[in-house]
Amino acid sequence: MSRMPQITAQDLVRFLHGQGFVDDRQSGSHLTLWNEENEISVTVPVHTGCDLGRGLAIRILKDAGFSVEDYLRLK
Repeated sequence: MSRMPQITAQDLVRFLHGQGFVDDRQSGSHLTLWNEENEISVTVPVHTGCDLGRGLAIRILKDAGFSVEDYLRLK
């Protein structure tokens, strides 16, 4: 199993945009993205300049239907 690198919220949002997710709404520092094709919604806490925790990044990827391997292969 691949190890998740430290990534920023912007990196994760950029990856999700590339996989068909679009910005749906934002509440404070939390951006919700929507994938129409798969009808999946995920929320990413966007704190400028801060890395997401590895566990949180993995959870968001999993909720979006991706594995760490998918992220590393597709980014």
